[in-house]
Amino acid sequence: MRRSVVIDCSPENAHRYRSGWAIVAVDVIRATTTAVTAVANGRRCFPAPTVEAAFSLAKHLENPLVAGETSGKMPRDFDLNNSPADVAFRTDVHRPLVLVSSSGTKLIHNASGCKGLYLACFRNYSAVASYLAEHHPRVAIIGAGSRGEFREEDQICCAWIAAQLINQGYAAEDQNTATVVRRWTHAPAKACLCSHSVDYLLRTGQLADLDYILSHVDDLDAVFAVRDGEVVMVPTVDGLDAEQAATAARLGEFPATVAVEA
Repeated sequence: MRRSVVIDCSPENAHRYRSGWAIVAVDVIRATTTAVTAVANGRRCFPAPTVEAAFSLAKHLENPLVAGETSGKMPRDFDLNNSPADVAFRTDVHRPLVLVSSSGTKLIHNASGCKGLYLACFRNYSAVASYLAEHHPRVAIIGAGSRGEFREEDQICCAWIAAQLINQGYAAEDQNTATVVRRWTHAPAKACLCSHSVDYLLRTGQLADLDYILSHVDDLDAVFAVRDGEVVMVPTVDGLDAEQAATAARLGEFPATVAVEA
C-alpha cells in the first residue's frame, strides 16, 4: 500500500479521515499538551467535546477534576483551566481529569472511530512519528485551529511529524501538506511566538503555560492514543518503567466505557 501523510486543520475536517486513516490530533496551545502531560504523570484523562458533556462524564468518575475552557474562558464550576503547567505541578494524580477546550477536544471527539487516534504536541512529536511509521500507512495530522486559523504552533508540530514520515518514505498527500512541511520543518518551537494563541496567553497573564510548552520539547518518548474515550499511553519499547508498565498492562483490559454525550 502507498504510504502517505496529509496535514489538515479544524475539528470539522476530521470526518474526511475516519475511514482508512490514522488521525493525529494536534492542539499545542493547549489541549493536547495538557492531556499528554496529565497521562504522562500517571493521571487518567477523558477529553470531552462540550461543557455539558464534561459534567455528564464527570458524574461517572470518582472525585474527578473538571478542567478546560471555552472561547478562552474557564467555565463556571470547573476546577482548573486548560493548563498544562497547572496539571503538571498538581500532586493529586489519583483524580481523573475531564478536559474540554474550544477546539482541541472537539477535534478528538470528531475523530473518534477512525483507524487509530493519537495525540501529539511539542513534547512527544518524535515518538509519535516513529510509532506511526511502524503501524499506519495512511496518516492524517490535524491541527485543532482556533477562530478559523491554523495556528503557527500547530503547523510547526504537524510539520515536524510529517517531515519525519516523509523521510521514511511517505508521500505528501497534497500541495498544502508539502507547503506546511517546507515552511516549518526546521523551525524552532519559539517560532510560534507570532501566534494569536501566544498573544492570548500574554494578554491574560498565562505565561506559565507558554513557558512550560516552550521548555518541554521532545522530552517524552511516549505515544498517547484515545481508546474508549480515554487518553492512554501506548507501549512502544522494551524496558518500560514501572508507571509505564502499569499503563501498558491495562491497555488490554480497558475500564468500562464512559459514555460522552455531545
